[in-house]
Amino acid sequence: MKQVVLKVNFHDERTRKKIMKTVSGNSGVDSISMDSKDMKLTVTGEVDPVSLVSKLRKHCNADILSVGPPKAPEKKKEEPKKEEPKKQEPKKDDLAEFQKLWIAHQNAQMVPLQHYYVRSVDEDPNACVIC
Repeated sequence: MKQVVLKVNFHDERTRKKIMKTVSGNSGVDSISMDSKDMKLTVTGEVDPVSLVSKLRKHCNADILSVGPPKAPEKKKEEPKKEEPKKQEPKKDDLAEFQKLWIAHQNAQMVPLQHYYVRSVDEDPNACVIC
């Protein structure tokens, strides 16, 4: 198992995707991480660094920075848990005001009822009747 750190120079998202696709296509790759800010690519697994760089040079300028055993992940220090402030229950005055606003909202949303008028042929002889 090796960890290979490469310096890659790319300027756009399209080239970055091509780099990631090329590296992930190699056999023996366990993990890939890319730091776009520092333009560093870290590949972990059983890979040949020279063949990896030669494939990457088709897309961008690539150089080997280091090859060695993989580093163990750093242990993060656990921070003491902070107590979350308890949620305050709404006051009765606020609840009553909210209910009033809700009722006003519901009344504003109501669609006026449509009234239908039914006429017979006797009342209006010119009305259309479908038999």
